[in-house]
Amino acid sequence: MPATLLRSVSIILLLLSPMGASSIDSLNQTAHSFEFTSIEGESLPMKMFGGKAVLLVNTASRCGFTRQYDDLQTVWERYRDRGLVVLGVPSNDFGGQEPGSESEIKRFCRINFDVDFPMTSKVSVKGKHAHPLYRWAARQLGWSAKPRWNFHKYLISPNGQIVGWFSSPTSPTSKRVLRAIEAQLPSRTSGES
Repeated sequence: MPATLLRSVSIILLLLSPMGASSIDSLNQTAHSFEFTSIEGESLPMKMFGGKAVLLVNTASRCGFTRQYDDLQTVWERYRDRGLVVLGVPSNDFGGQEPGSESEIKRFCRINFDVDFPMTSKVSVKGKHAHPLYRWAARQLGWSAKPRWNFHKYLISPNGQIVGWFSSPTSPTSKRVLRAIEAQLPSRTSGES
């Protein structure tokens, strides 16, 4: 069999294999390909945020970074009318710092931080049991961009691509995060403040 034909057959077999097919699927996926359940128990497809930037943050109520809820709410209030969604993703993966039920988490966030940005049900964000969006993000960005603790942040563009990530200690109101968010939002017209 000629070498070029052998290579072509090998590529076709790779594409038809389960691993090859998942690699192709992964290339075609965006964050909009995934779905969460809201903290209220309703379907929360990411495609509903198409055309908007999303700051996706794994959260926890008993963490040293929990005060970032205030900053996340500030960012949400500042940019939501310009097309940003802050999406909190409660997770008990790090230090068991989110042990509560969805209703307890929601109540805690509302009472202590006046949070009204959308939140998902509690999910895993690391390892083999991680939510599919987090597994996809790990494949897209590599080992260094995986959540290492609570309040890890992914910035998702309006077309569903991950365009940045920020480690837990990085405040949502830091200049670095705000510049990245603003780069994903439509420019303001001269009459807006």
